[in-house]
Amino acid sequence: MDLTHLILSILIWVPILGGVAVLIVGDDGDASSSRADGMRVLVLLVSLLTFVLSVFVYSSFDTTTADMQFVERFEWIPELNVYYYLGVDGISAPLILLTTFMTPLVVIAGWDSIRTRPAQYFAAFLILEGLMIGVFSALDGVLFYVMWEAMLVPMFLIIGVWGGERRIYATIKFFLYTFLGSVLMLVAFIYLFTKTGTFDLFAFMEAPLGMTEQKLIFIAFLLAFAVKVPMWPVHTWLPDAHVEAPTGGSVILAAIMLKMGGYGFVRLSLPIVPDGSEYFAGLMIALSLIAVVYIGMVALMQQDMKKLIAYSSIAHMGFVTLGFFLLWSIDSGMGAELGMTGGMVQMISHGLISGALFLCVGVLYDRVHSRQIADYGGVANTMPVFASFMVLFAMANAGLPGTSGFVGEFMVIIASFKANFWFAVLAASILVLGAAYTLWMIKRVIYGEVANDDVAELKDLNQREFIVLGLLASAVLLIGLWPGPLVDMMSVTIDQLVEYAGRSKL
Repeated sequence: MDLTHLILSILIWVPILGGVAVLIVGDDGDASSSRADGMRVLVLLVSLLTFVLSVFVYSSFDTTTADMQFVERFEWIPELNVYYYLGVDGISAPLILLTTFMTPLVVIAGWDSIRTRPAQYFAAFLILEGLMIGVFSALDGVLFYVMWEAMLVPMFLIIGVWGGERRIYATIKFFLYTFLGSVLMLVAFIYLFTKTGTFDLFAFMEAPLGMTEQKLIFIAFLLAFAVKVPMWPVHTWLPDAHVEAPTGGSVILAAIMLKMGGYGFVRLSLPIVPDGSEYFAGLMIALSLIAVVYIGMVALMQQDMKKLIAYSSIAHMGFVTLGFFLLWSIDSGMGAELGMTGGMVQMISHGLISGALFLCVGVLYDRVHSRQIADYGGVANTMPVFASFMVLFAMANAGLPGTSGFVGEFMVIIASFKANFWFAVLAASILVLGAAYTLWMIKRVIYGEVANDDVAELKDLNQREFIVLGLLASAVLLIGLWPGPLVDMMSVTIDQLVEYAGRSKL
């Protein structure tokens, strides 16, 4: 049997079943035992196998067509016309590759640092990986919703069990915000089902909808996706979740889960309710620019490194939604596609950079057990290799040309110029604010005299940490210096998406 016809199911279920196997193997209560070491090896092998499978999907992808590829469609709930329906296009394939790339790095990063219930910790990440791949490949509304909600459970446990002192508050806030927003998405799906008789996302795109219907459906989608991005003003759960989450939780939350919101807008909102999206485009642009400017200023005030990076994430994700909703403010189609492509590149780039910065904070926290900027200073004197990596990622976060952080932001700023001069001025302010808060942190943490005995006794990166940060640095530089293959992967799909979004249903 040719398993390529089931490759997406294998991608989803290998990590989920691997997570269950890890729970069965367990760690016999001793994180240093040979059984626990065997469990970690199993986790790493499963995550690497998933990555290899995703590389096969990515490398076998036909970039000349906008059609869904590797499609699987089986009856699931015949009475409701619900299908187990999977497929990927030029938008979802890079996000799946990002997911499978980050998961082994999180496993390696937590290899020694997780001493409490390591088997359950790693199993949660494997199950979460499978569910996230499910979200990016689901083409049936019910399947999409099930995967979307199910992935909250492993992250809820990761923050709630292995988080900091205020982990219960942070995890309940995270769960309530994201769950309540998503319920309205289900209501929208049910309404679209009454119009089409199916939960097929492509049938939703062809469904005839009046303006009032489109506005209400857009609002339902907005509340689900805006919380996940997160957009101002429903962003307040994110800094708490990041500060309390263990390092691995922060990495996956920033690198992958925030991208679900942006993905939801391009997969559902724009093509299903194009007139509703156009009606609210001005509001979306305004909220995006507030995130870029206001949240950037909030980041300047932070004393906790994790909190600073969390607010930075909100500001940078504002660029993503700005790029998507410039579509109706631009006369030429090329500018619209540029904004959309910039938003997608920014999602991939931000996943790598924010994940890397949270891992850097984790490296320091494992040694000093503090995230406060004031507790550091002169780290470059004792950890020169680590300092080189952290400065690179900080520069990428500030949008330095030659790094991935520059590519998406530059595209969105150019598209903003085509739409409105003032949009571009406000959007470009992130280059100033991003440099300000990032360099402020780097100056105080990395440079200067050695601040105290804790910093004086720091040991530089071990081999495991070097591999993780080295791979992320390579990816950040590769996209920054050679973004062509990533842009080509998305190009035809984005052309079709712009066509869908520009086609009125009225």
